[in-house]
Amino acid sequence: MTADQGSWDGPEPDRLYVITRGRSGPSGPGVFDLVTLIVSLAEPTPAMQPEHAAILRLCRSPLSVAEVSAYLELPTSVVTVLLADLLDDGRIEARAARRRAAELPDRALLEAVIHGLQRL
Repeated sequence: MTADQGSWDGPEPDRLYVITRGRSGPSGPGVFDLVTLIVSLAEPTPAMQPEHAAILRLCRSPLSVAEVSAYLELPTSVVTVLLADLLDDGRIEARAARRRAAELPDRALLEAVIHGLQRL
């Protein structure tokens, strides 16, 4: 980009178009969010697109979609397209991040706080 167009430090838009083959999002249902963990199930092959191969190498240990995006220095929207390709081919597994059930404080503690506030 030129100076009067702003300061875009990321990949050129033409390159992103080529990487995703013109797709703007995954073709299937939305499986990925920023905290979805990605794990490789296969090794990269020589004929594979470089970005697909990079994802498989990165995700030998589980990484979130946000981390993959940061390591590849690609927008999340592009990474989700690439991940969808790999998921469709059975080369990765997408795992929902574990979320703890809300741990509520003890009822007696809540009642003590309420009584203390009422005395104020």
